Amino acid sequence: RPVRGGSMRGKTVIITGANSGLGRAAAAELLRMRARVIMGCRDRARAERAAREIRAEVGERADGAGELVVRELDLASLRSVRAFCHRVLQEESRLDVLINNAGVFQCPYMKTEDGFEMQFGVNHLGHFLLTNLLLGLLKNSAPSRIVVVSSKLYKYGEINFEDLNSEISYNKSFCYSRSKLANILFARELARRLEGTGVTVNSLHPGIVRTNLGRHVNIPLLAKPLFNLVSWAFFKTPLEGAQTSIYLASSPDVEGVSGKYFGDCKEEELLPKAMDDLVARKLWDISEVMVGLLK
Repeated sequence: RPVRGGSMRGKTVIITGANSGLGRAAAAELLRMRARVIMGCRDRARAERAAREIRAEVGERADGAGELVVRELDLASLRSVRAFCHRVLQEESRLDVLINNAGVFQCPYMKTEDGFEMQFGVNHLGHFLLTNLLLGLLKNSAPSRIVVVSSKLYKYGEINFEDLNSEISYNKSFCYSRSKLANILFARELARRLEGTGVTVNSLHPGIVRTNLGRHVNIPLLAKPLFNLVSWAFFKTPLEGAQTSIYLASSPDVEGVSGKYFGDCKEEELLPKAMDDLVARKLWDISEVMVGLLK
């Protein structure tokens, strides 16, 4: 059911991975609600094309409210993350919402520019650095919100501090689940650190959505017609999947709510391993070193 949030006029929102899937749907809806939306995307040409399509869908407003801005952001490169944040801090006077949406799903073993396993590097570490570099602006714009897109598949992940970078063993499904568990633990620890600042942090799962996130999943040729039929029958559309992100970014219902986990616009319970504060703090400390925030 589409979220009917209030006006986002005068508010600035950053969405990572906003040129397709959930991010694109969220960008269109928040633009419709008159927000200034910054699309942080790896492929600038694809992002510009998506922005043109979204503007055509939503329509330009005569009063000038609502704006789409494309900025290059490759979460597999800490250099790119720093450059993106530097530009945002130079050009933007406020940041009301940060939606950490972009993700890599079950890809073959590969590494980021900085030598991190791709899923852990993009899904967790890239967003970890991005969020930390923008925290000052978020605090100055309070009340503001951070929204972290995770997945129910976190249930199958474990944080193995002996092999965070999967140098010893790699299983693409397990490593995706680990990165999504890391998202939730990061959101939990960040919410604790931001108590009293007016900045809230919540994580969510969007459900099973028809997006290009599964492009690395190998489906046998003979099974593809059946898979496509099932996906059209039972999977959410990107707009349906984006509803919880939009809700957490815009709804007055969650004003001041922080450190929670949502699905279908409702708070949900987490497994104990996703609420382990000692693991969350240790993961934070190690992540700070991995991305160069601490020596």
